[in-house]
Amino acid sequence: MAKRSRTHDQMVQAARSGVQNIAEGSQASGTSKKMELKLTNVARASLEELRLDYEDFLRQRGLPLLEPEHPALKRFKEKRCAKLDDVRRWVKEETERQKAVGEHGLSRLPTDKAQNIQSGPGSVPVRVSQCQSTTPFSPLSPETLAANAALSLLNLACHLLDRQLAAQAKAFIQEGGFTERLHRVRSRQRSSK
Repeated sequence: MAKRSRTHDQMVQAARSGVQNIAEGSQASGTSKKMELKLTNVARASLEELRLDYEDFLRQRGLPLLEPEHPALKRFKEKRCAKLDDVRRWVKEETERQKAVGEHGLSRLPTDKAQNIQSGPGSVPVRVSQCQSTTPFSPLSPETLAANAALSLLNLACHLLDRQLAAQAKAFIQEGGFTERLHRVRSRQRSSK
């Protein structure tokens, strides 16, 4: 993707918005549970937008969206990448792994649109996108690996934010924040006059 494209800018802004709103929501939690909930919800929406952009990226290029149980994604999850350099290292390792396995003839995968396919002993089943072009062999490109890694991380982040939102909603209903408690005290004081 061109670094100066509109889509690239939107993806960067969605990622920044997600991070910023998580931080701002956390900071607001001391004074207003309602604001914390609102900002966490905005963060969740921003990351969902980014997730959809990555899916569009793959679809528009005819690249496969890997199933969560795909062996390459399983290896990615086992790495527990904490930094961008960790993800880059994983992409490089996977690319080298595919080359090594392909050179030994163990898992050169013919494409077969919209099917799970497995070649021979030691091969890795791959779900091939209907958009993907038919070629004799289909190793996963570095951009396919990187985009699917980003999607895996975004799915995890969205899942965790969903859990956080549920906990925040429960806390808001049960106790409210400082602002909400202050409002209750003022209301009681006014009604007692």
